[in-house]
Amino acid sequence: MSENAKTPAQSAPDAASRAAEILAEHRDSIDRLDAILVYTLGERFKHTQAVGRLKAEHALPPSDPSREAAQIARLKDLAKRADLDPEFAEKFLNFIIQEVIHHHLKHQE
Repeated sequence: MSENAKTPAQSAPDAASRAAEILAEHRDSIDRLDAILVYTLGERFKHTQAVGRLKAEHALPPSDPSREAAQIARLKDLAKRADLDPEFAEKFLNFIIQEVIHHHLKHQE
């Protein structure tokens, strides 16, 4: 057998090591993307807080159902183009919208 040929026993640890490296790379990317999501949500909520204050100052309702429906439709379309489950995207946006409305109601107290 040549020096470079590997036995099955030698290949398994090499494959497992490579799989561990690939897994670590994926996890590093996931961690970076999670950070991007958190900072993006933080920035988004800064703007929605400003909207909530503006609505409270001008006695506007905390919720805008027609805008919310348009945003959901827009996000579902984006999700389809991004190869993301549109139903998941809708649930995610509905969660955010409910949190925004909650904040807007606080501004009106």
